[in-house]
Amino acid sequence: MTATEWQKSLTLQGAVIENGAVKHFGFLSSELIATAKTNILCDLTHLGLLEINGADAVTFLQGQVTNDVKLLTGNNAHYTAYCNPKGRMLGLFLAFAHYDHLHLQFNRQLLEPIMKRLKMYVMRSKVEIKDVSESIIKFGINGPQASSLLAPVFSKTPTQDYELVSVENGAILKLPTISNNSRYEIFTDATNAPTIWNALKSNCQLVGKPCWDWVEIQAGIPDIAPATQEQFVPQMLNLDLLNAINFKKGCYTGQEIVARTHYLGSVKRRTYVTEINTMQPPQAGEKVLDATQNEVGQIVRASNNPSNGFDALVEMRIDAQQVGNITWNNIPVTIKHLPYPLEA
Repeated sequence: MTATEWQKSLTLQGAVIENGAVKHFGFLSSELIATAKTNILCDLTHLGLLEINGADAVTFLQGQVTNDVKLLTGNNAHYTAYCNPKGRMLGLFLAFAHYDHLHLQFNRQLLEPIMKRLKMYVMRSKVEIKDVSESIIKFGINGPQASSLLAPVFSKTPTQDYELVSVENGAILKLPTISNNSRYEIFTDATNAPTIWNALKSNCQLVGKPCWDWVEIQAGIPDIAPATQEQFVPQMLNLDLLNAINFKKGCYTGQEIVARTHYLGSVKRRTYVTEINTMQPPQAGEKVLDATQNEVGQIVRASNNPSNGFDALVEMRIDAQQVGNITWNNIPVTIKHLPYPLEA
């Protein structure tokens, strides 16, 4: 069973699938309310996953991304940006090592072009890059009891943010805690997926992709979509604050621009959690304006919120945010709390 077949099997449990993602399990509004209050379980087939193998895999990837690949020990994960030579982001990876290979998880819409670009730079290196999005089944759990719900299912579970634990029936990654809710991603195979899912769902609300996206937004985790490729230097998306840039690791594509931005203290744009009271979904790449109707930033990612509107991560000029009166489509953009301070 592939991940897509697994996802389709969820339709028997009420899943509504659109564009390769579970949209909801019947009632999105109630799922969003549950996400803010209780334990949720979400299919993550909509995320792409690459596997990087070979004797030169670490050296190769070290020259491509902003974080230090050598720090991935098999027991941890970190975010890392993939940039063009001008330091503009082509993708954002959640990277981790697993046994003798590396994994890169990111927006599945970018999987084919990113994989093609990476392969261009392999040259004579002993590196194999392959898409394992279909062979590894992924789902997420979030909630106040998430940690205790995992304990009967796995022989060991991670306790620290970004800790990765490998066990006989899969691997579990602990993601940042938001509002006292523990959050984990589970990686498994077709044999173990139904057993794990069924064990967890009895104590969880089944939810679709918008709910997981909403939690990611509350955590201040950005994304790169096709519409926003090559729009941002990593610091604009707060990646220095998310420990997704290592300034001591040496050269990589775009490093000169990223380092200059850091050492000259010239970060003039940041990303904020916002709320937009609208029924019309904001889209990644759409612009936000100040009171004089000048463009001051853009939508990074957005999702439905429990208040029948949308929450969004919005990248914008720091000075414009301080002045306020930011709008999207003439609708006010309200700045909300980020879970980390906006300072390096």
